[in-house]
Amino acid sequence: MYALLSDEQLSKRSVSRKLVSINTFYKYLIRSGEVEINPASAIQGPKLEKRLHSWIPENDIVGILDHTEWGVDFYGLRNKLIIELLYGTGIRLAELISLETSRVYLQEGSIKVLGKRNKERIVPANKSLIYLIETYIEAKKEKGWEQSQTLLLTDKGGPLYPMFVQRCVKRFITTASANQKVSPHTLRHTFATHLLNKGADINAIKELLGHSSLAATQIYTHNSIDRLKNIYKQSHPKG
Repeated sequence: MYALLSDEQLSKRSVSRKLVSINTFYKYLIRSGEVEINPASAIQGPKLEKRLHSWIPENDIVGILDHTEWGVDFYGLRNKLIIELLYGTGIRLAELISLETSRVYLQEGSIKVLGKRNKERIVPANKSLIYLIETYIEAKKEKGWEQSQTLLLTDKGGPLYPMFVQRCVKRFITTASANQKVSPHTLRHTFATHLLNKGADINAIKELLGHSSLAATQIYTHNSIDRLKNIYKQSHPKG
């Protein structure tokens, strides 16, 4: 087992996964009476570095939203609304799929999101997003699907599902951005990072994202620190 820790060909995450497997196997052997001691319990795995979330630069995402040929029919409006909601509000994939029309307050310019553990939160929506939602709802009525409580629907009028949204994001984001590993969560990370880069309070971002603790939100400060370091290197005489 100690050989795992010194194997330079294995990443820290690979070593950690293998140690967990060995530890679990010995626990099974103890329960079955095969052995009395778990030698893996005394071995501490390598310290894993936190993975920074990937995000899309502001110019790239604005270019995608402003210059993509979305179309003005139901399908084009729906596709654009998926991207605009994910980036404009930072909601999760599951929250997007379950979003109901009755939870969109057009006059107030806000959306009530049902998050994890059925915890509700209010997120603001800018004027352009509200206008897009209004236009989409009209197109939805023209299709005869206004009775559906779910806001966003598939091409056949059913509720969205994860793979549908993932395909939509990859279709419109990957082709226009240098960031190849895109997902609905990438737009959530982009939302948070751009807010932080613009000086938004981290506690406010925590509330907008629906995080239960500030620790989950603080990962975005690493992205901003990296950005500040690059600016420093480019601008400071001693950089």
